Amino acid sequence: MNLAISWSPDPVQFACAGSAMSSEPPPPPPQPPTHQTSVGLLDTPRARDRSPSPLRGNVVPSPLPTRRTRTFSATVRASQGPVYKGVCKCFCRSKGHGFITPADGGPDIFLHISDVEGEYVPVEGDEVTYKMCSIPPKNEKLQAVEVVITHLAPGTKHETWSGHVISS
Repeated sequence: MNLAISWSPDPVQFACAGSAMSSEPPPPPPQPPTHQTSVGLLDTPRARDRSPSPLRGNVVPSPLPTRRTRTFSATVRASQGPVYKGVCKCFCRSKGHGFITPADGGPDIFLHISDVEGEYVPVEGDEVTYKMCSIPPKNEKLQAVEVVITHLAPGTKHETWSGHVISS
């Protein structure tokens, strides 16, 4: 019996000439069974409930631009710029960032914890002054730097960086 085998890049497919094999392709390998009855699996995906957070609508830059990672020239340009006024929209000490709503309108401005000057942690409603610096790498968005709280929001509790709480 004369047997000739031709090679194919796909190891599953091959051709044998002069053999008694059928010309039909081999059946696909059996698939492992999938069971939906396992404990803890849901048949339909469930929408995740989210809490209303003031940070949800804003985009936090990545990587976070901090005072340490800012270049010297960007720091000099920011310190020579004008001073703006605004109100703290939100600030999360544990996350280390928040947003300021400018007094003259416009989009909210990103605020990093390393750029807050003074002894108090900003809270919603605090009036602040700040300077602005662009956020690399595209320098399209702005960040508040040299942020100083000018008026504490009335009727709120303020925390110092050392952890003491006072009422205003």
